[in-house]
Amino acid sequence: MDDSKQLLFDMNGRLPALKYTLPMALQHLVAMIVGCVTPAIIISSIAGLNNSMRILLIQSSLVCAALSTLLQLFGITRFCGARLPLIMGVSFAYLATMQDIASTTGIATIFGAQIIGGTIAIVIGIFAKQLQRLFPPLITGTVVFTIGLSLYPTAITYMAGGSASASFGSWQNWTVAIFTLICVTTLNHFGKGMLKLASILLGIAAGYIFSALFGMVDLSAVKDAGVFSLPEIAPFGIRFEFSSSLAFTVLFAINAVQAIGDMSATTIGGMNREPSGNELRGGIIGFGLSNLISAVFGGLPNATYSQNVGIVSSTKVTNRKVLATTAAMLLIAGLIPKFSALLTTIPQCVLGGATVSVFASIAMTGMKLVAMQPMSYRNTSIVGLSAALGMGVSMVSESLSQFPEWVTMVFASSPVVIAAIVAILLNIILPDENRNS
Repeated sequence: MDDSKQLLFDMNGRLPALKYTLPMALQHLVAMIVGCVTPAIIISSIAGLNNSMRILLIQSSLVCAALSTLLQLFGITRFCGARLPLIMGVSFAYLATMQDIASTTGIATIFGAQIIGGTIAIVIGIFAKQLQRLFPPLITGTVVFTIGLSLYPTAITYMAGGSASASFGSWQNWTVAIFTLICVTTLNHFGKGMLKLASILLGIAAGYIFSALFGMVDLSAVKDAGVFSLPEIAPFGIRFEFSSSLAFTVLFAINAVQAIGDMSATTIGGMNREPSGNELRGGIIGFGLSNLISAVFGGLPNATYSQNVGIVSSTKVTNRKVLATTAAMLLIAGLIPKFSALLTTIPQCVLGGATVSVFASIAMTGMKLVAMQPMSYRNTSIVGLSAALGMGVSMVSESLSQFPEWVTMVFASSPVVIAAIVAILLNIILPDENRNS
């Protein structure tokens, strides 16, 4: 192995840009960019934003993901930023709750709740070591599993064309969605190298071309979009509302714990060591601060990206220059409205066909975490009751109709809140045979 290639495994090594840095950075980009922009496309549709504001929401989310990644890579103070090879992006974990907020109290409420959630994450970061014991893998696995389940209706709605579509449920929408899903699944299981890694991106590209044959693609938004524009301060407004903020408080607490898991997976898989206390604390504080900044500039909530953690763990490439190049690409893409406008032209059935596999993988990631623990009667009770109550109440939201409106917003808008609370309480209350022996 030549000396320059060896620098891939050195966090601070100075790599040749074209030979090693760019290809590895592209690998990280294709693994995360679909996940980063899809929530913005979905939320803009639910919130009823006009075309220019939809483009702006995608732009802001890309720019804020880039800034959040750079913050984690290099830090801004001794206490903020993990200084580890991590990629940050808009998280699907917030999607179900954001959909409910956007459709009831408006998109501005998302950013108010995000500020509260980011502040909570900073507090959790300060006390990370003390609070970590409340979230063992059994609890985080249950929550992640529930998040995946909660997103299935979104994927199916999009596969059918999107709820606002006049052709909702048409055979054309389902044909395109299934074609996209087949492409993604084929590449994921039979592709190798970059083909496998970029399976979702390539599947969307194939579905996009196929959908154009049905006249589903309208490029007028790209023609009208500008070439360059900077993010704006509070472009969608910021509004604080109690129930939304409470729901985000729980979600941010859960994602702070997931960040601990991702940082641990990064250092164990990529560096053969456990993360230090300062790295964990700085990473979670950076997670909170980056969300405060994102809220101010209209970027949706972000979190560490597990798929990129997987790349670092499998390749052992920990060089921060590689991931900083990925962040630079995100930043450039976010500053070009025409690129964001092109993303808004992707038909919803194509997004549905691609993201249903993403949501399935989220649920299965949760199941893997759960399966790491003994399947005792205690543990299966925690997982089963938490998921049952969380999913059950959210699917029958009218079951809380006699309660105050804020109760419905917090506990019925997304199954994650109830599932997390029930799992934590049961884990504390139910006797642990192993602990007593």
